[in-house]
Amino acid sequence: MTTLMVLLQAVADYLPMGYGLAGIGAGLAAIGAGLGIGNIGKNAMEAIARQPDAVNDIRSNMIIAAALVEAVSLFAVVACLLVILK
Repeated sequence: MTTLMVLLQAVADYLPMGYGLAGIGAGLAAIGAGLGIGNIGKNAMEAIARQPDAVNDIRSNMIIAAALVEAVSLFAVVACLLVILK
């Protein structure tokens, strides 16, 4: 975690507008996660419509994929907040 803090501090010191860019980055991470989870849900519903017998397998895979997308998004938002709050 110290390497990440050093990199974030270097970016914040280098750019005078680092706070605004960090806010934009946090917003983009949230929007990207919403689009990704929506796409996962859409594809899962199409797969369930094609093969109703595989509902349980498709649902479990959908939940795992959505959790991974959400975790990456949360990490990006936390990194942006670390830049803002130093």
